Amino acid sequence: MNDAAPAHTPAPRRARLRAPELVGKGGWLNTGGNDLDLAGLRGRIVILDFWTFCCINCLHVLDELRELEEKHRDTVVIIGVHSPKFVHEAEHAAVVDAVERYEVHHPVLDDPELATWKQYAVRAWPTLVVIDPEGYIVAQHAGEGHAHAIARLVEELEAEHGAKGTLRRGDGPYVAPEPVATDLRFPGKALLLQSGNLLVSDSTRHQLVELAPDGESVIRRIGSGERGFGPDSFSEPQGLALLPDGTVVVADTVNHALRRFDPATGAVETVAGTGRQWWQGSPTSGPALEVDLSSPWDVAWWQGRVWIAMAGVHQLWTWDPRTGTVAVSAGTTSEGLHDGPAPEAWLAQPSGLAAAGDRLWIADSENSALRYVEREGEGEGDGEGEGGDGYAVRTAVGTGLFDFGHRDGDAAQALLQHPLGVTALPDGSVAVCDTYNHALRRFDPATGQVSTLATDLREPSDAVLVGEDIVVVESARHRLTRLRLPEEAVRVDAVAHRTQRAATEVAPGTLRLDVVFQAPTGQKLDTRYGPSTRLLVSSTPPELLVGGEGTGTDLFRELALNPEVTEGVLHVSAMAASCDDDAANEYPACHVHQQDWGVPVTVTAAGATRLPLVLAGMDA
Repeated sequence: MNDAAPAHTPAPRRARLRAPELVGKGGWLNTGGNDLDLAGLRGRIVILDFWTFCCINCLHVLDELRELEEKHRDTVVIIGVHSPKFVHEAEHAAVVDAVERYEVHHPVLDDPELATWKQYAVRAWPTLVVIDPEGYIVAQHAGEGHAHAIARLVEELEAEHGAKGTLRRGDGPYVAPEPVATDLRFPGKALLLQSGNLLVSDSTRHQLVELAPDGESVIRRIGSGERGFGPDSFSEPQGLALLPDGTVVVADTVNHALRRFDPATGAVETVAGTGRQWWQGSPTSGPALEVDLSSPWDVAWWQGRVWIAMAGVHQLWTWDPRTGTVAVSAGTTSEGLHDGPAPEAWLAQPSGLAAAGDRLWIADSENSALRYVEREGEGEGDGEGEGGDGYAVRTAVGTGLFDFGHRDGDAAQALLQHPLGVTALPDGSVAVCDTYNHALRRFDPATGQVSTLATDLREPSDAVLVGEDIVVVESARHRLTRLRLPEEAVRVDAVAHRTQRAATEVAPGTLRLDVVFQAPTGQKLDTRYGPSTRLLVSSTPPELLVGGEGTGTDLFRELALNPEVTEGVLHVSAMAASCDDDAANEYPACHVHQQDWGVPVTVTAAGATRLPLVLAGMDA
């Protein structure tokens, strides 16, 4: 027996900054009514997750953190800091709904005025901040793909503070809310089956539900109700599309897959996706069961293929059931609003699709826009081409990422707020589920006018025509609501909003952009196959930049600002790949870290000459 004291590896020296207090006007959720503060959390490793429930990347991070949350539940406290982009997201009841909808099993601070966001100098959704047991910030990560790095850091902090006696183990402050009994729980999309019954994606319960034509009586449930990827399970399913053979394609969103459901037999099979999330550098076409997908949110049968609203990467993909292949059909993965040939267009979290003759309508949610795909030039081909060749993306309503509201009238000045669904109407117009305005809107291509059909709907996410009626999925009321299609519009007072995130003041002339990335402990940049980093910069309006836009491999850039443009948005997309630094391992595990920033800027003489954006690490 050796009585000598065990030797401890010296703790790595890391930058530390005292963590600001956690403040939010909306108060605390999932704590049993108790308020939390950093003093009461001393001794625990705290991970702050700055998120907003509209953001698909934030939802990805919620899933990334589940394993870490379970494995280290006696030492780690994850706290979601809900920091809204849209006006609706600042409503406390909406945050309560989102916490249940996405199965957030940790405390959440509702910060509608972005007080804590500003104190922590956060610039992007999502952002993760790690606070050590003594109350100091030791790491910050923006975007997705950081769970492995944070897990490694947590283990280091456990060892370091366990040795110092500053680590406190035990149960965390999470208190689960009481469950509520309803037939549906945050349903996503609906579909009229050939039988006349309605099929609904019961997203939070991980099931499909078949309802009688009355939209209320449950005929059967499909799926075990447990999150999973087996033949009898789904994970937050959303979109539904009826194929010519009577089967249904399901966007199995959190499984990053398409499933096919046969109403005649009840069988479920996977037809596209691997269950893994797509990352930059992964294949974008090929055999459907071998290509990763990323949060498919809706599906539609159009021009001989299933079109996929790939919300996770701001693109449209297609699945061809004849060849069993998938391919990108529109979008570059850059988030924004840019029309043009489909392979060059920018989208922002497309979440609803509707086929209508020669157009495929898109609810482009983060742009608060209604957009569509059509052939470039009438009568060109049969629409059966590969990828996005021959197609163009155009905008009917909406101006971009930061402007939203509820305004009817001419489409050029009309406003929506984060729409999730779109439905083709018999007269050639389209109904839009204007989700965060709690309204059903209508756009008429013949007149170019936007009107409101119905209000007082709670987060409508989809609608389906049934005879002369339209059945709306009221997601936050957990029900389907049947409306007679009105002939007259509802009068609504116009409101317009901009995201309340404050603009960054920058000086005219040269602006140094630094994307801060430090490879996690035990890893190094992966340069085996060329540069391991990528930086893409652009602006809205394009005239804001007179130099520095484009793609490069360095994570820094000298940007030249146009002195005649006083405000705009800098779009920055960064990626870094790191691999385990183990010379003995011929095939080390590699990880991709990526984030897109949309940084509103105001050009002023007193502004900054350097813009740091933290991808991973601390800005020195």
